[in-house]
Amino acid sequence: MKIFKKSRPRGSSVLTLRLWDFTGTSMLTLGIWILLIIFLSPLSYMVITSLKSSDEFRDRTAPLLPAQRLTYTYNGKKCDMYQVPTPDGKVHQWALVEAKRQSSKFIDPAHPEAGLIDWQGSWRALTGVYRYRIYWNNYPALWSAVNYPRYLKNSAIIVVIGEIGILLSSIAVAYGFSRFRIPGGKFLFFLLIATIVIPDSITLVPTFYIFSKVFHWWGTFYPLIVPAFFGSAIYIFLLRQNFKSIPRDLDEAAMLDGAGPLRTLVSIIIPQAIPAIVTVGLLYFFNTWNELRMSSLYLGIAPDKQTMAFTGIGGGGIGFTPETLQASAVILMAVPLLVLFLSQRFFMKDMVVTAIEK
Repeated sequence: MKIFKKSRPRGSSVLTLRLWDFTGTSMLTLGIWILLIIFLSPLSYMVITSLKSSDEFRDRTAPLLPAQRLTYTYNGKKCDMYQVPTPDGKVHQWALVEAKRQSSKFIDPAHPEAGLIDWQGSWRALTGVYRYRIYWNNYPALWSAVNYPRYLKNSAIIVVIGEIGILLSSIAVAYGFSRFRIPGGKFLFFLLIATIVIPDSITLVPTFYIFSKVFHWWGTFYPLIVPAFFGSAIYIFLLRQNFKSIPRDLDEAAMLDGAGPLRTLVSIIIPQAIPAIVTVGLLYFFNTWNELRMSSLYLGIAPDKQTMAFTGIGGGGIGFTPETLQASAVILMAVPLLVLFLSQRFFMKDMVVTAIEK
């Protein structure tokens, strides 16, 4: 006896798979956009707040976006305008002349000849009338109050010299771990990696004592620069993994041409690992530019040597207000964003963070 099975139309199954694929991709994209908006919302609020005036912070009905409160001058007196509903269901833009608890008097700016208008209700429940306007004065006022060129120069000194030290030391150590057979090399590498999990608070007191009491570096740039010339475990790990992914055949070919280890590093390894090196440089730059704890510890007593990170906190002598404080944070993050924009094509390009070969 033959059993006939009913086969599904091939076209419908393909269409169903495509529909599921489109739906899944759309849901994933939507979820990513939602997470991105949530992640960037504090940054957006910071930029918006920096473009507001101090009057907007005292106004409880002010909108989220920067806006100017509209007023009308009546008999030499400046009166705020409100959205006033009337019994006929319309909403008028009137200026408040005389405010009372249960009834108030308004004037219609479009028809001032009509005189004052009595309105029954609580004027505190009304919404003000605003015109969207960007208030740029926070930035010139902040720039004139804070010596940004000095802060920028101090940060540039620490970042540039530290970049040179961290790249030279990390590249040299990573090259040794990835290309040479060192007695006990694996143990030394695991010991180096283990230092990553040591909290900074444990080494804070000993290092502060050595830098301030032994070397007398308190109030100088040295405690922030010198440690970079001894490398960083996380950067050495990233570079070592990338160097190991570069075929050793290139090293052997260079050796046959008479190149030594240093020439091989400069001519073969570094050109192949440019994306990883740029990534390490960017990570160090972002960490150093925004670092405040160590800077305040060693440079707190030297105002002339303080870095840009100090401008992101309120200073009693400067008179920070919420809008100027947000403006200072925008200025602080402008340089890292510019650096990231100029180097984005190198950032994490061809980066290997595991031991998997290409």
